[in-house]
Order: sequence, then structure tokens, then C-alpha cells
Amino acid sequence: MSMAWRALAALSLLLCFGSSCCDDTQDYFLSDTVINNVVQDPQTSRIYVGAINNIYQLNYDLLKESSAATGPKKDNPHCTPPITAQCTDAKDMDNINKLLLVNSANGTLIVCGSLFRGICSLVNLNSVDKQVYYSDTKGEKTYVASTEESVAVVGVISYFIEAHNNANLSIFLVGKGYGSSDSSKLISTRLLQEHGEMDVFENMVEASTVQASPFVQRYLHDFRHAFKDNGYIYFLFSRTPGTSDSRKITFIARLCENDHHYYSYTELQLNCSVNTEQQDNMYNKIQAVYLARPGEVLAEKIIPSNHDDKVLFAVFSADEDGGRSALCMYPLSSINTRLEEVIESCYIGEVLEDEKPKTVYSPYISKTEKNMVKAYKCGAEFLPSPLASKPEYALAVKPIYTRNDMLTAVAVAVENEHTVAFLGTSGADVLKVSPIPGSGFCCGCLPVQACEQKNDCQSCVSQRDPYCGWCVLEGRTGYLNYYYLKYAHMILICMCVDFVSVQVKITVNDGVEVASSAFEFYNCAAVVKRSENTPCIACVTSKWGCQWNSQDHTCSDRDDTVKVDHIIQHMEDDRCPQFEIPEPLLIPVGIKTSIQFQGKNLEKYTVKYILICITHKFRKHSDQQQCFMKCLFLYKTKKLELFLCSFEAYFFKKNNEFSVRLNCFVFLPFFYSVVLYNCSVRREDCSLCKNADQKYNCVWCDTTKSCIYRALCNQELAQCPPPKITDIVPRYGPMKGQISVTIKGSNLGIKQEDIKRITVAGVPCTHQLERYSVSTRYSIIALIDECSITAYTVLLLTGQSDVYFTYRDPVPKAVSPSKGPAAGGTVITITGDNLDTASIDDISITVDREPLTFGKEITCMTGPHKGQKIPSDRLPVIVKYGKDTFKEVSGFEYSANPKVTDYAPRARKTDLFSFLQFVQEVSYKNESVLEFLSPIVNKTYINQSLRTIIQLDNLVENLTEFVYHQDPSFVPLTDKAITENSIINVNATMTAKEAQAFVGDVLCPVTILEDDKLFLVAPSSPPKSTSRRHRRDTSSEIIFGNGEWNVGSVRFERKYEVPLYIIIPAVLIPMVLFIAVSIYCYRRKSQQAEREYEKIKNQLANLEESVRDRCKKEFTDLMIEMEDHTSDLNEARIPFLDYKNYTNRVFFLPSKDGANDVMITGKLDIPESRRAIVDQALNQFSNLLNSKTFLINFIRTLEGRHEFNARNKVYFASLLTVALHGKLEYYTDIMRTLLLELMEEYIHSKNPKLMLRRSETVVERMLCNWMSICLYQFLKDSAGEPLYKLFKAIKHQVEKGPVDAEMKKAKYTLNDTGLLVDDVEYSVLVSPRHILGPDVTPVKVLNCDSISQVKEKIIEQVYRNLPYSQRPTVDSVALEWRPGSTGQILSDLDLTSQKEGRWKRINTLAHYNVRDGATLVLSRVLHTQQSFDQNQDNHEERNALLEDDKVFHLVRPADELEEVKSKRGSMKDKATTKAITEIYLTRLLSMKGTLQQFVDDFFRSVLCSGNVVPPAVKYFFDFLDEQAEKHDNVDDETIHIWKTNSLPLRFWVNILKNPHFIFDVHVTEVVDASLSVIAQTFMDACTKTEHKLTRESPSNKLLYAKEISTYKKMVDDYYKGIRQMVPVSDQDMNTHLAEVSRSHTDKLNTQVALHQLYQYASKYYDGIISSLEDDPAAQSKQLTLRLQQIAAALENKVTDL
Repeated sequence: MSMAWRALAALSLLLCFGSSCCDDTQDYFLSDTVINNVVQDPQTSRIYVGAINNIYQLNYDLLKESSAATGPKKDNPHCTPPITAQCTDAKDMDNINKLLLVNSANGTLIVCGSLFRGICSLVNLNSVDKQVYYSDTKGEKTYVASTEESVAVVGVISYFIEAHNNANLSIFLVGKGYGSSDSSKLISTRLLQEHGEMDVFENMVEASTVQASPFVQRYLHDFRHAFKDNGYIYFLFSRTPGTSDSRKITFIARLCENDHHYYSYTELQLNCSVNTEQQDNMYNKIQAVYLARPGEVLAEKIIPSNHDDKVLFAVFSADEDGGRSALCMYPLSSINTRLEEVIESCYIGEVLEDEKPKTVYSPYISKTEKNMVKAYKCGAEFLPSPLASKPEYALAVKPIYTRNDMLTAVAVAVENEHTVAFLGTSGADVLKVSPIPGSGFCCGCLPVQACEQKNDCQSCVSQRDPYCGWCVLEGRTGYLNYYYLKYAHMILICMCVDFVSVQVKITVNDGVEVASSAFEFYNCAAVVKRSENTPCIACVTSKWGCQWNSQDHTCSDRDDTVKVDHIIQHMEDDRCPQFEIPEPLLIPVGIKTSIQFQGKNLEKYTVKYILICITHKFRKHSDQQQCFMKCLFLYKTKKLELFLCSFEAYFFKKNNEFSVRLNCFVFLPFFYSVVLYNCSVRREDCSLCKNADQKYNCVWCDTTKSCIYRALCNQELAQCPPPKITDIVPRYGPMKGQISVTIKGSNLGIKQEDIKRITVAGVPCTHQLERYSVSTRYSIIALIDECSITAYTVLLLTGQSDVYFTYRDPVPKAVSPSKGPAAGGTVITITGDNLDTASIDDISITVDREPLTFGKEITCMTGPHKGQKIPSDRLPVIVKYGKDTFKEVSGFEYSANPKVTDYAPRARKTDLFSFLQFVQEVSYKNESVLEFLSPIVNKTYINQSLRTIIQLDNLVENLTEFVYHQDPSFVPLTDKAITENSIINVNATMTAKEAQAFVGDVLCPVTILEDDKLFLVAPSSPPKSTSRRHRRDTSSEIIFGNGEWNVGSVRFERKYEVPLYIIIPAVLIPMVLFIAVSIYCYRRKSQQAEREYEKIKNQLANLEESVRDRCKKEFTDLMIEMEDHTSDLNEARIPFLDYKNYTNRVFFLPSKDGANDVMITGKLDIPESRRAIVDQALNQFSNLLNSKTFLINFIRTLEGRHEFNARNKVYFASLLTVALHGKLEYYTDIMRTLLLELMEEYIHSKNPKLMLRRSETVVERMLCNWMSICLYQFLKDSAGEPLYKLFKAIKHQVEKGPVDAEMKKAKYTLNDTGLLVDDVEYSVLVSPRHILGPDVTPVKVLNCDSISQVKEKIIEQVYRNLPYSQRPTVDSVALEWRPGSTGQILSDLDLTSQKEGRWKRINTLAHYNVRDGATLVLSRVLHTQQSFDQNQDNHEERNALLEDDKVFHLVRPADELEEVKSKRGSMKDKATTKAITEIYLTRLLSMKGTLQQFVDDFFRSVLCSGNVVPPAVKYFFDFLDEQAEKHDNVDDETIHIWKTNSLPLRFWVNILKNPHFIFDVHVTEVVDASLSVIAQTFMDACTKTEHKLTRESPSNKLLYAKEISTYKKMVDDYYKGIRQMVPVSDQDMNTHLAEVSRSHTDKLNTQVALHQLYQYASKYYDGIISSLEDDPAAQSKQLTLRLQQIAAALENKVTDL
């Protein structure tokens, strides 16, 4: 009973609150604000309601006992509680209740809200206004709930056994989704008491992958319920798969209650769908859950083996905004069994072909684990990450109830062992549903029971409501409560009975049973209701001793005191009046039939006739026809009377027979059934007539030529007429036959054996006997062969067809469309000749489900592609006619399913009602764009839910963010004057592109459309009008989609134009006067110093002209470049380096040997005979390095030597990183120890701000390598893409203009030192072509490009999809120009190269006069000199060519110019050149503007804490903050510098300047120059120092001066955001590092690194030995001896060890 009340309380409060439908008088509670949560104390039955800003305590009758206000209060989600005056953005915010939990053990209620970062409190269960505990000063560790309204929080009370002292602590587990201002802990264990140094609500367990993984937020968890049962804790939620698919899926997660480390955490997917076999998860998102033990009736159906099992009742919705929902049931034992199956599969190592686990995968991490090992029930430390079942192993059930609106709540009650589910909807309705299929349900807002509405037993029990029963004593419906059960007079089963049996017990002394027996309560009046024709006999023969009153025909209790004749006593059934009802009589239409009734014991009644009423629907135009007849009295004996009725049936045409119920009335009612039939109905020919059953006496009458009753026919036809063939279907068939043909006609036999033979051109054909039917329309089906139908024989009579069957072969020719998605659903049309051969039943097509239309064209729908891989080739479409005819037509191609990436606009006018469907066909489409007109919807359905989908054949895509708005409203325009443009006020509707505005009949372009105004350009001239007024009044109309609005009238101002003959003199005369005066003044001044300044004037004039021309040209170039955005930059696959090459380049590429370093090559020169010994010794050396004591001494010894310079330190740290990569946790510990020592040194003896600035120590390089390792995945997932786009954009822009191959300068660059200042004339050759075999590729080059540059651009274009390392080099290919039939090899230098003094110009395309569209052939050569030799006549000519080694490409170096003028003239030329050079700096601005978006995107990807922040960054920054708090002389600026030196300057600048460290690309010098400018900007943004810029500042500094402040704020916000994040514990960090070690260590050259490290140990052997001998810890571990043994083995020494 308590469970039923909980269901009623929850649903009444949550679902019926505020609804006008709840008009019944019932208890309710009204809250002033929205209710968020409702819970009940199982011990006291009190109800606690969590609402916005309030907590309420209600008693059992929903009366308020106590309340407490929780808001609104001053708060800001970005401020750390407590809120003080320092939080300037704080404002009054509502407190949304996120969690209510009853903790009966200590009498407290856990209350968590959205204020103050989700802090919780404890209040008294007896009075919620009394607070037991609250604190907002404990910091982030006590933040439990979420600040966002949309994030759901669930919890469950549990316990925690501490390992070292077995203390039993009170806790609760919390499940929470991800909020932007919250921690990323999905599951957390929170204390409910203070324990040691831990505070109340502090998180006790750190499990990185479940709690603080950076991958969690992309899954968008939505928790709905949490509960515990039988030692397990369960969480139910929906989330995305973590991939590009945004559709949420429901999971139930389980973990052992005593597993405090979440090792046993496993997720199982739950599917609720009509089609469970195909894993079609129709209802994918869970909304509400209720766990209950079902009644015996339901338990017997779903869990017959265990009636005590509990069942999970859950309501699901189809999607986020959908209107469909369903109720599904999951037995808890089925959930546990499926979980055990998938875990067991993981434990025993069941894997697929790719070595991945068969049944499970690991969400929330970046890598899928393999090789799971055997374990225990609740897991252990070996399980590295949580498990989740794969979709194909989901637990799928069919819904027991579905609706077309949203179900939002569920509660379950058990009454009299019947299970009742109460469902709440989004429309504030409560539904009462029986979970057993076929049971009734009541809908609407209703109480638990409404039994009193039924007035009789039948209607009462027909509800099938377990709450209601018929009261046999009082004759009314009642609620089956415990009061009634005391007296046991309620019918408890769903049928009307005449008695109930109740067990009665007598007990004394509190439960001692004295006696018990079953008592039966009966009702005589109910006995006769089961005997319609013999009520008297049923009454007097019942075991209750009832008696019959023959006057008023009633059955009552026995009364021996009444002795009258009309009372028939118990067991006197032979006195009962009755009729003996004969068997049902056949009555034909059109003839009178006698009906006889025999009666007994009727002597007391005076009867002259029987009144009979027939009620049936057998007239065509009447709903219910009644006929009455009187049956005459024939004769009467003492105990028997006979009545005779004459009955004539009506004619009817619908069925040939049906039964009629006769209601007969004499002195008591009785019922008799007769069968009416009509021979003519559905027996149109002789064969059908003679096939009728003999009992009907139907004959084919020769006179009427119809089938009638035998007595109505004057002349019966003995034999049927000859058969007649009227049609053959189909009339065409394939040449090979083997199709079915239907022969239609009349008189085609009575039974299938009558068809003796079917001949087709004299050849017998197969008669399909099983499909024979005696019918005029579907009579004979024969399987024909290669022949034509001519005749057949029926009962020795022959019928020959007048129609002919024609043989012809179908010829399918084409399939349209020829391409469709793999999901299927594409309607294809097959065209050709004679396709309507055979019938639609004979056609089958291999690529479809079934033909839709059949005729001259065949239309069918493709099914989904069944294979895992979509074939790239077209599949043949085979059309099969019959059994032997196959026709193949050109193929159909399956393509990848289309994907909706974006849509615009995202709003439309008018709202859409969720139950209605508005469909709109596509109006335009191509490969990448679909264009629709939004459908018109009804304006009355405002504020209803909207679900918008796009159906692409079988593929359905949801547009979740598409919304409808109300139609726009306009402010009327009244006589507004317009000239150039107008502003019209309008509400938000569509986009400016889709809006149309008319002034009169002229269309005006809409330029800007905002929320409250619309800008349009008025017509250049007034529209045409018949108005006679001089000033035009013109109406203005706005059109949005299908809507039109007249917004008023406007008028054109008449322009009074001044005549041209007045304007010209008015302008020219002052201008001429001004020029004349200026010339006079100038001539007067010039004459005074004409000789002195003559030369200077000429020079200035020349300079002015030069500057003007060049500025104009540069300005034009700037405009062109700024408008030429790079949005269509080729975004092919990003060529990320694998982890090994990445670490090799970062660690060792800057070394002195570069790419030839032994760590990169991985080759050691060790004799084969010593390799085994060396490997063993290196393994021992590796173990020695794992000793912290040895390694610290080792590093200190090396750093103490002066010859151990900075390069050696860097190289040594990189070797150490590789050697210890297998134990990155240990490596991190060593790094922390050395960093602490370095901090102490800088803080006490040096300037702290200089720490980590340079790699002057081993630990600083170790930190750089550590960051490189930890940020590799972040580079690939987040920052790599914007960095690659920035690099490609720079390269693209640089190569658009001339690039000097010798001076490494470019026209377009960001670096002024690399700017090509000379004005180089060039033109773009649009389509030189690379030809390699049959392939032709257009390539865009410049005619000023050198031959090598042309080769590079061709290689770049042709091999753009290959990494740089896999492309051919420039020297390995030759370039041939084919101007005609012959070809010419092009090279940078040859005998035709131009000479300018001692300088030789590198050949360009312009030098060879290669024009636009020329054919260039790129071919491989055996060696680089081959093409060069082909152009040389002899060896002497080649020596003569190469003897002059001074070459240049576009311009010669300035300091090498020949001095051809005097010293004074030379100085002037230099000054002129310098002045002009500064003008070209505008190209830097052009380049900067073009790249600005790419630079900003990269900076945001790196400096945005709102995105995923690598755990290593948070961990190290917290380490720096922690150490800074321990020292008084470390201020905020110093901490900022430390963080900048450790991450941006140490890692990001390095990657930014060297993209080839992470990508497989080639960085040229001109691209590197621009990257250096951006890197310098990044460095300036990370510093606290303000840069004062002047005109003398470098151009590179001035270029990004405006953006530096913005970037500085990004850096500050980034550091602040990281500080406010959830801390990353040592366990979390170690888990992450262990994952990196397991993933990549086996790929690195660890042995080579150990060998190289030992070279340092060997070089400084004596110093290391001395250091170890001085260290007592090293002596205790015998580290000296171990090093000596390793030295003996590696250096092959014979020692005295």
C-alpha cells in the first residue's frame, strides 16, 4: 500500500501540478515555483519537495509541516564561494534543487542546489528549516552538484569501509552530467561525516577515467536515476557514443557497493524498440525510471522462475525533441545476467579479428584496451578503464505501451497481486496502464481509482482495474481497500460471480490462532444471470437454497415461512416454467418458414401469442432494422404447449448467410437463433451454384438463369453450360516461360478435379491445383512453358479463349538514378522495352525489397547495403521474370550515407504542433546542398514542441536546433519619404537573403536583416503608377517565404536638378582662378631660387612620381589580397607524424648530427658476438637508472663538470626521456625532485623570474620533453588542425607571389627582413600541366619561378595527398617542355642562362618563353646530373658554364651592385632606394590581414581553457602554484613567468616555429621567416612586460601591436581558467602517464638510448663512482658494485670484481 501511495504522491506533485484537468476533489499541494525533486521517508512516510528557491516538508496527507527558503542569493558561476565583494559580477540567482536524498540512519536530508558551484547542505528530517550542516569555505573538493539547469544529478546512500582501520563511514554516490563550470567527475563518492582531515561532502575516491577524464565531456551524459540492490549500485543515463554521432543512447551502469575504486564499473546499453532483432533502437533516450517488485500476475509472465525478482520500469523518448515515447520493462536479473556475460567474455579474452574485445569497449579514454585478463566479481586494479557493452550486445526489449507525446515520469504500484503503472506526460496528464499486454488503461489526469463511476457488475469488472470490485451485498462498485476486505463482500476477480469465499480466523493474545475457516457469501439474484433461457432451474438448483418467484420472475433467498403456489422452492425444478429451444433453423429468403416452440409448466399463464423481435443490421440503408411477428397459439396440454410462427426473411445482398438472434417475450423472455441465407448472393454462375452446400437446396434455374432456392424454381438445369474464357492475365510472357497465368471466365468447374487438361498449342501445361477457385474472376492458374494458350477442357466440355497470349522477351536498358545511399530507400526506375511482360508477382529484383509499380517502367525501392564495406564499383541490377528468365541492366552504385553538416537558416515563422506532420519536398539539390521551402504550419499551435527531420531515402537526420518563430509584425510606414534607402522595424524572422521587399512593383534588395529592423535599398527611380499626383504615394510590401505584409506607403522626394550649364562654370571658374593664383605664386617663388634648387626640384619630382606609382600598385595588390580569402584552402588529410618520429624530431633533430643521429637511425655498431652480452648489460643499466638514488647522483655528477655544456645537457635529457619512457611515473618523480632543487636555488640565490627560461640544466630539458610527450595527443585531437591550416595558409600566400630562390626573400611575407622589395614583373601561368603516364594535372605557377621552384609546385600538386617524406625530391625528377613535337629539358642553369657582368641569372619559365597552357612533362631520372648532361656538348662546355659561381634569381644583392656612378650620386641612389623600400611594407599588412583568421584560430585552440585542457598542464601548473605558496618572495608575476616558460615558450613556440616536428612537411626558409614573426607575437603575448612601441620599433613588432593586448588577455584567462579547474591528483596523472607508456614505449629505440647514456657514464665514470661512494643510501643499495659490473660487461673489461 505504501508503494501505491508513493506512486500517487510523486505523480500528483510532479505531473498534475498546475493542470486544469485535475478537477476531481483530492488532496494536493501547490508550490509557488517549479518543483524539481520529490522524495519520501520510508519510515515516517513524510514527503520532501525540492523546488526552485524552496524546500518543503509534507505529511502523509500532503499538508505542509515545514519549509525552508534556499534562494535567490547573490552568486556567479565563475566566482569561488563564499561570494564576497571581490566578485563584481555577482547577481541574484535562483537556486534550482538538483538533488534530494533521505538519510534515515542519521535523520538528515541531503539538499544540493545550483548556487555556489553546487554546494550541498544537511537539514533535519523532522524539520527542514533546521540546518544540520552547511559550509561554503571548503573549496572545490566539496562541490557536488551543477550550476547549469539542464545538467541532471542523481544520488544513492551507501557505505565506505576504510581499509586500514575497518571504519564504516556514511557516504552517498553521485552521478552528474557535464556542465561548463563544473568538474568533470561523472561518478563521485561523497562523505556524510567528517573523517580525519576530510570534510563533509568531500570526494573520497579518485578514479581518473570515470571522474576527471578530458574525454568525458563529449559524451553529454544525462543521468536519470540511481539505486542500489543486492550489493550493487546502478546508474541510469543516456549519452552519445563519443563519436560524430550526436544521437543519445541509454545505458545502465553497475558497480559493486564495496568496490570503492570503481574497478567493477560496467555500462550496458538498453534498447527499447518494436524490432529487437535488428537492433533498431527506436526509443533511444531514457526519461524516467522506477524499480519495483511486480505482482504475481505480471511476474508469472516475465520472470516465472523467480517471482521475487525486481523489474525496472522505464519510459523512453524517441529523441531530444521528438513526440514519441514508450514504456519498457527490464527484469533486474536479465540486466545482471547480460552484464555478467559481457564481463566474462572480456575476462576469458574473447577477441575479434583485429584483436579488440568481442563484447565490450572502453569509453572515456583515447585508446581501446586489449588483452583483458581473468579477474574477480568486482574487478581489480588490472582493469585499466571502465567497460561498456557494444551495441550488438545491448539488452533489447519491446515496449509494452507507446504514445505520440512525451512520457516524463513513471511510478508502479501492486494491488491484489496486479501491477499498475502510472505514467506522467509533458502535457500534465496522468495515465494508469496495465503492464500486461491486452489489459485496459485509463488516460487523463485522474486519481488512483475511480470505481464509483460504474453502476453494474459487468461494467465494473470490464475495466479490468485491480483497484475496483463489485460489492455483492450492496450492489455497487467499490475501492478494494482494507476496510472492505474485513467483511469480505467484494468481488476480487475480474468476472461477475454469485459468491465470494473469505478465510476467517479467530486469534487471541496478539496473534495466537484459535480457529479458522472459509466462509462463503452468496447472492441469489446473481445466480440466474448465467442462464438466459432457464433462470428458474438455475435458481432452485443452486447450492445456496434459493427459491423462484414465478409471478415477478425473481430469484431470492429461501424463506420456508411463505407457502404460496407461485413460489417454487429449492430443488423443485420440475415445476419451473420453460421453453425447450430447438436447434438453429435454416431459413431461405423469399419463402415463409414455420418455427415451433415447445413450452412446459405454462398452465398458470394465459397466452395467446408470442411476440418475437429480430434485431440485426441486414438492410443496406438502415443501421438497425427491427421486425415483429406474432406466433399463434396451437394447442395446450397439462404441461406442454405448442406455438407456431410464420417467418419470412428479408432479401439481402451482402453475404449469402448470417445468424439472427430472436428475442422472444411471453411471460418470460427467452432467446432463439436462426440462420438466414440467400442462394443468389455470390453465386453468379452455374458452377458456383452447384458448388453450394446441399443443406441449402440451391439450384441453377433455367428459367431465371440464376441460383435460387429449389422450391422457387420451376425448371432446374441438370448440367451447367459450356465454360467461357473472358480474359488471360498476364497476356505477355518471356520466351522461356515458367510464369503463372490466370484464366478468368465463368462456369469453370465446381472443383479442381473438374479441370481435366489445359493445353497450350497442343502441349499440356501444369495446373496449379492449390490455387484453383470456383470464381468468375480468379479461376484457374497454370504454369506455362514455351507455348501459347489456345484451349483447355472442362468436364468433357471445351472452352477456347478469344484473347491471345504473346511471347516476347523484356529488354531493360537503364536504371535511374544510378546511385544511392547505403542505408537504402532509394526509389529507382528501370526503363526499357517490353518490361510489362508477365505480372508483378513474377518479377524479382536483386537490389530492392519489392516492386512498387509495374508496367512499361519498373519502379522499386533499394534495401540497405548488408556488407560492412561499401563497394566502390557499380553493382548489376538483375530483373528476374518467372523462374528461368534473367535480364541484367547497367549497375546501381551504393555510396556512403549522406551527412548533414550544417543548415541555414535555423529559424522560421509560426510554431509547429508536435502531433501534426507537415511535409515539404526538396526544391533544389546537388551533391552537397539540399534546398527546401519550410512547410506552412498552423498558427494556433504556438509554444508546442517541434521535431524537424530530413529524410534522405531510408536515412533520417534530425535538425535539433531548427525552430519556428511567430510571424513578423511591422511598424506601419505613413507617408515616409525615401531617397537612397529605408529602415523598416520588424521582429525576428528569416535571413536577409530570403526576404524580399517591394516598393510598388519594383523589387528592392534587402541588405541587412536584424531582430528589430530591416535595411533595403530604394529604387533608383519611382515605380510605374497611374496616379495623377506629382508626388507619388507608393505602397511597400515585405515578403518572407509564403507570407506577405503591406507595411505602409512611401513617397519619392522629387529631385530638383540644377542645369549642367550652370554647374560647369560654377565649378571650373573657381578652380581656374585657384590654379592661376597658385601658378603665379609658384613662379614668383621659383624665380628667386631657380638656379639654387633646380637639381633638387628635379630629383624630388622624379621621386614623387616613383612613390605615387608604387604606392598605387601596392595599394591595388593589398586590396586584391585582402579580398582573396583562403576559405577554400585544401584541407586534405593532415599528415601527422607517428609518435616515434615525433619524439625523434623533437628530442634529437636539433642535435649536432641531425637526421643522422644514432637515436634517429637506431643503428648501433655492436659485433654480433657481443650483442647478447651488451643487451643483458643494458637491461641491468636500465634497472640501475630506475634507482632514484643512482639517477640523482648521475645527473648531479654530469652537471658539475664544466665540459658538460648546454648541448650535452639537452641531449642527455632526451636520452634519459627515451630510456625511462616505460616508467613515466618514475620519470615525473625524478623531474619533480630536480625541479624542487632548482626552485630552491633560484629563489634563494638567483632571480626567481629567470627560472625555466633556458635549457641550462638537465631538468629544464626533461620538463620540455615531458610536456612534448603529454601534449602529443592534444596536438592530434585539438591544436594540430589549426596549426596545420596556418602553415598551409602561409605557404599558399608566399607562393602566390615571386620568391627569390637565392636570397630567400618573397613578395608576400610577414618578416620585413625577408621581404622582396624590388618590383618584379611576373604573370601567372594558369595551366601548365604535369603529365605522368595518362594523368594530366593542372598546376598554377609563375613565369618568374625558377625551374626548381616549378618542379616543387608540380610535385606539391600531384602528390598533395602524400606526406612529404614519400614524395620524390626535386633532384630526382627532370622537367621537359614540349612546345611541339619535340621536347626540351629545362634546368636552372645551362648554356642559355643570361649573364650580367660576373653574375649569371637562374633560368625561369619566362627565360624559356613558356606560355600559359604549355605542356610540361615531369619524369624521374636515374641521377641528378642526367638532364644536365643532355644539354651539354662536351665536358669543356660544362666546365665553362660552372666556372662562374656567382648566380642570382630575381634581384642581385644590394651590396654587390656595380658602382657606375660617382660617390655623391651613389649616395643619392641609395637614399632613394631606402625610401622606396619602406613603401613595400604595406605587403606585410596584406599578408597579415589574409592570415589573421588562421592565427586567431591557432591561438584560441592553444589558449582556451573552455576546451579540453591536457591533464599534464593542469597538474604542472598546480605544482607551480603549490610551490609558490610555500615561498613569500614569489609573487603573481613570477608564477605567470614560470608558467609561460614551462609551457608556451618551452613547447608551443618550438612547435610553432618547427611544424615539421609534428607534421610530415617541408618548411622552406621563406615560410619559416613568417612563422618566426607569429612565434615572436606568441612570446610577446605571454609576457607581463608592456612593450612601448615607437616609430623606430621593428616592423615585426608593429605588425601585431594592435592584437597583442587581446592575446595577453587570452593568456591571462587561460591561466585563470586552469587554476579554477578540478585538480588532477597524482593517481590520475599516474594513470594517464601509464597509459602513454603502455601505448608507445615499445616503438622507441630504448636500447640505443641506454647505450648512449652509458657513454656518458663511461666518460665520467670516476666522478660517478666517487659520488656514489660518498652517498650512504647508494652504499646500502650497492649501487657502486652494480655500476662496476655493468662497466665490465659493456666495455669487455676483466676486473677484480
